[in-house]
Amino acid sequence: MVGHQVSRVSFNGKHITVAGLGVSGVSAARALAGLGARVTVVDGGDSAALRERAVPLEAAGITVRLGDADALPEGTDLVVTSPGWKPDSPLFAAAAAAGVDVVGDVEIAWQLRDETSAPWLAVTGTNGKTTTVQMLASILEAAGLRTAAIGNIGTPIIDVVLGEQQYDVLAVELSSYQLHWAPSLRAHSAAVLNLAPDHLDWHGSMEAYAADKGRIYEGNRIACVYNVEDPATEHLVMEADVEEGCRAIGFTLGAPGPSMVGVVDGLLVDRAFVPDRHKNAQELAEVSDIKPAAPHNIANALAAAALARAFGVEPAAVRAGLRAFRPDAHRIAHVADVDGVAYVDDSKATNTHAAQASLAAYGSIVWIAGGLAKGATFDELVAASAKRLRGAVLIGADRALIREALARHAPDVPVVDLDRTDTGAMAAAVREAARLAGPGDTVLLAPACASMDMFTNYNKRGVAFAEAVRDLAAGPGAQE
Repeated sequence: MVGHQVSRVSFNGKHITVAGLGVSGVSAARALAGLGARVTVVDGGDSAALRERAVPLEAAGITVRLGDADALPEGTDLVVTSPGWKPDSPLFAAAAAAGVDVVGDVEIAWQLRDETSAPWLAVTGTNGKTTTVQMLASILEAAGLRTAAIGNIGTPIIDVVLGEQQYDVLAVELSSYQLHWAPSLRAHSAAVLNLAPDHLDWHGSMEAYAADKGRIYEGNRIACVYNVEDPATEHLVMEADVEEGCRAIGFTLGAPGPSMVGVVDGLLVDRAFVPDRHKNAQELAEVSDIKPAAPHNIANALAAAALARAFGVEPAAVRAGLRAFRPDAHRIAHVADVDGVAYVDDSKATNTHAAQASLAAYGSIVWIAGGLAKGATFDELVAASAKRLRGAVLIGADRALIREALARHAPDVPVVDLDRTDTGAMAAAVREAARLAGPGDTVLLAPACASMDMFTNYNKRGVAFAEAVRDLAAGPGAQE
């Protein structure tokens, strides 16, 4: 199981400008300099942290230019951008005017592969990418394959491609940003989990966002995995230019048709990678093997299973991998039961699509929500979830938007509007939620918003929630 027979591209002697001094930028700069390129890193910031990060790069012979990221360094042959830089950045306009290509670190990693490189099983989508890639890696490991979960998940992809560790196959998480800047990427098989409005300020429109997501299917060899319940993902498959013989494989929470994986009587079932798929089906696992067995997490597991099966993994390894998998913190994580009420941390639900999936997992909910809306609207989310809501506690800068949606679509749901954006507001929110909840209810932190108005990141927000729940469980006086 090896990748395409390709020659590793040479960057020796080229002048390459790297845009951004973040994790991927530093990785790209180091790797390209090590391959003989003359590297200049530019970043619009000029903080003490950035200057400190620049020191070891400069010691390695890399030029670092802080505080000025608009002008293209003279003699640049190629620009390698960090994923978050917007396509309309002045640096890229200057590059276009000079006839210089702009690519991302994923594109560089793809170009650096050779005939020994592992094929990629790639995953994108508005939500669920990280969980699905981790599930996939767990399944591949259970099959005895040398693998790693890489890409947008945290490990710089160039470091893995150039590293000494040999792999049989890689589970690769790719964001829409990364796909935008990776024109020659051609995966073994790929999945788009779902599509919902997100990052539209970056892409400019929903159509452009979807098109960048759809790039993941270009040139697929074996399988394009799509979400039967999200027709936009199947449309992207139909639009893709794939290799002869590549198949469209659907995943569904219902009973699967031919060339699909799905759920029948509590079982995950394969009707795609079996002999005579029109008549036969193969049990892969039980729904109870998935933790937690929330609907969106079952969908993630089905997508991971489909990609693994496309790579030839046996059913027993699918089950073993799903049983072994445990999600990261702050992803629909059960914190504690207090007085018959379950407290669940899904701080990772930073947009409405993720929050709706989280809310769909429980029958009677006191919802803690709010933060930075990032331009989102909440009417569709509240309307879809209204019948499940026993109460709501709102925090954060844009909580009024959620309060107004609740008034329109769930006027009978009691709402506590906490006029606070300090970090201590989470403890107050948990106390108010406990007051609204009764035995059998779930207090769910699924903010549907980003966290930066109150917390450094969603992890810190989830930690604050968990600490507040533990204080509640300890009883009066625990915080004194």
